Amino acid sequence: MSYTKLFAIAVLGLFLAGCKQTPVENPEPVDTTYGGSGADTSGGGIYGRGGGEEIPDNSMDETLGTVIYFEFDSSEVRMQDQELVAAHAIALNQDTFKNVRLEGHADERGSREYNIGLAERRSQAVRQLLMIQGVSASQIQTVSFGEERPVAFGNSESDYAQNRRVEITYTN
Repeated sequence: MSYTKLFAIAVLGLFLAGCKQTPVENPEPVDTTYGGSGADTSGGGIYGRGGGEEIPDNSMDETLGTVIYFEFDSSEVRMQDQELVAAHAIALNQDTFKNVRLEGHADERGSREYNIGLAERRSQAVRQLLMIQGVSASQIQTVSFGEERPVAFGNSESDYAQNRRVEITYTN
C-alpha cells in the first residue's frame, strides 16, 4: 500500500473522529389533523388493531344495535339480525366517509384455531350482507378475535350465546 493511500485513510479517520456528534433531538409532535381532532396517525388504531380510530360519540349506538349474534357453530346471519345489518348498510350508504370494523367472536368451545376461523367467517358473512346492500368494500374492515374477548365468562348456554357475535364498530 502506498504512503499516499495510508495518509488519505489517516486523514479521513481523523476527520471522522473529530466531527462533533450532536444528538438529534426529536421535535415536539405537531397536530397535523384537520380541526385538531387528535386522531391517531400511528396506524395502530385502538388496541393496536388498525383501521382508524373508534368514533367515541357513536350516534349509531342510540338508534341501531351494534351486535349480531349467531347460533352454535354457525356463521349464517339469523333472520332477525338481517334487518339490523340492512339498517347499518343504509347508514353507511348515506355517509360514505364512515367506515366500519366488524369484530368476529366465538365462544370457548372448540380449538383456538377453529374459533378464530369461525369468528372470521362470521365477520365475513356480515361483510357480504353489507356489500350486497351497496356498501363499498373500502368502508368495511373485518377482524377475528375468536374466543379471546368474551363478554360472558360462565359455562352456561346463555353465556356461550353472548360470546357468539360480531360487533359493529364505526371508525373514521
